[in-house]
Amino acid sequence: MINGFIKGLWDPPDPLEEGKIRIAVLDRDKCKPDRCDRACQRFCPQVRSGNEAIRFENGKPEISEIICTGCGICVKKCPFKAISIVNLPDEIEGECIHRFGPNMFKLYRLPIPSFGNVLGLIGPNGIGKSTALKILSGEIMLNLGRYADPPGWDEIIEHFRGSTLQSYFKMLSEGKLRVIHKPQYVDMIPKVIKGRVGEVLSKVDERGRLEEISDMLELKAVWTRRMEVLSGGELQRVALAAAISRDADVYIFDEPSSYLDIKQRLAAARAIRSLREENKMIIVAEHDLAVLDYLSDYICVLYGVPGVYGVVSHVHGVRVGINIYLEGYIRDENLRFRKEPIRFHVKPPISTVPSKTPLIKWDNMRKTYEDFTLDVEGGEVGEGEIIGILGPNGIGKTTFIRMIAGFEKPDEGKPPVQDALSISYKPQYISSDYDGTVEELLRSIAKENFSSSLYRTQIIRPLNLDQIFNRRVKELSGGELQKVAIAACLSREADLYLLDEPSAYLDIEERLAMVQTVRRIVEERNVTAFIVEHDIVVLDFVADRLMVFSGEPGSRGLAKAPMSLRDGMNMFLREMGITFRRDPQTKRPRVNKEGSQLDKYQKSIGQFYYVE
Repeated sequence: MINGFIKGLWDPPDPLEEGKIRIAVLDRDKCKPDRCDRACQRFCPQVRSGNEAIRFENGKPEISEIICTGCGICVKKCPFKAISIVNLPDEIEGECIHRFGPNMFKLYRLPIPSFGNVLGLIGPNGIGKSTALKILSGEIMLNLGRYADPPGWDEIIEHFRGSTLQSYFKMLSEGKLRVIHKPQYVDMIPKVIKGRVGEVLSKVDERGRLEEISDMLELKAVWTRRMEVLSGGELQRVALAAAISRDADVYIFDEPSSYLDIKQRLAAARAIRSLREENKMIIVAEHDLAVLDYLSDYICVLYGVPGVYGVVSHVHGVRVGINIYLEGYIRDENLRFRKEPIRFHVKPPISTVPSKTPLIKWDNMRKTYEDFTLDVEGGEVGEGEIIGILGPNGIGKTTFIRMIAGFEKPDEGKPPVQDALSISYKPQYISSDYDGTVEELLRSIAKENFSSSLYRTQIIRPLNLDQIFNRRVKELSGGELQKVAIAACLSREADLYLLDEPSAYLDIEERLAMVQTVRRIVEERNVTAFIVEHDIVVLDFVADRLMVFSGEPGSRGLAKAPMSLRDGMNMFLREMGITFRRDPQTKRPRVNKEGSQLDKYQKSIGQFYYVE
């Protein structure tokens, strides 16, 4: 009794314990009724008592949230992990904004944008960021949770009375608010837009800023290329230029840094922030913490259970908002949504000392192609080290990794790999040709280790792969495929692990879980890893030393020998012209605003990375 009182007094309430509103969600992609014996229905206590809590409609189960008692038996019995049952406090039900249908995702609250500011959205994949953006852009008509009887504009506007969103939706319904939405999946653009880059962008230059924006985003090199031949990074920059060039009141950017290197990410951030000068509303959903920090004036945190429900927090300042997300605790709502906070380190944690005898050593090398030359300075790496590789796109990072792996031979200098060295390689572009399930693929690679508790603890659980064990590899999304590829790489017994852009498609929590997994594997097995990465926060979190690539993208590249994290970051950031500081609370790297007092001070003393 006393312990319970003390717990209630000091601990923030857990909505999953105190909840009265029940949410039952069925993942229709995972559900395979033809491959199971309807265990969810057969074992349900309510069904066995004669109450139709679960019935099958059109071959799929439908769960009655009113009859369901939330016992969770159907969740445990489903062989495909397709069912989720969550309890929420009844107070939040009045804040439901949208539900897609019976037993489908539910979104609570909306971000509240304001003129002349950039509002950033932070949260894991599947939590409702894109849904919220589509509602604010008018692509989805919100239904306040009443999917069977959706309300009209008058009722929606009345629902938000007294809020900034009341006038927002009133103007949107009357066609007085023009919204431009840069979509998340830019690789789909060539399927609907044809022509050359210059022709396409000239048609949407409504503000007369195309020349300036194309220079900022370095688009002149692809000006005459056709849309269908552009790479992912080129498509992203074209999509950004098209959105910024158009004249609107609200600009929405969904993951603007995908496919871009760090230099391009900061250029894109500057271009987006330039809209503030014209008193526009700007909303950005982003997974790169450094870019989000640099871009945003305010932050909304989205929390909940991915794929089940999402809640949008109140608006916070950018530093406080990101720290709330990392802490997992919203003080003004007295709510904890993550058990453990995410902590950074001023210096990466190294529990093992690199071997005096290097695991791998290479001399000066050169690789020449028809229109590109890569020069590599000699270097060496010891056991227990993680080497981060940093540099712009098209500078030779992947070429170097392939030379280390033995897939490419240098034209000058000795190959760096000895025959006795075993290597596991995760390429930049992942193929999904494997005709089988995730479990079958990983079992075939890990072999007898697959059934061990150590393998589950080291790789499967941190990457949250048990949820997709029964999914076919060909059916996976980009983020799911990336996690499987990382797991496959780490499942092999090797002396050297090579991971090329492992954070692509992953959300913030998945990125940090991934690097923690890599760090744990390297330390426990006393092996070595090279990681090519564009996310500076990820590299800061995991790398012991850095290799910095410089030169002229697409023409020539120079790979410097491995150096300390501080020296490497200073060298790279000096070229970028930006400075970083440490957040005093979470120790995460933060980009200084250009021209700020700290930015000027750090540049004056030559410390671009951070000051202790």
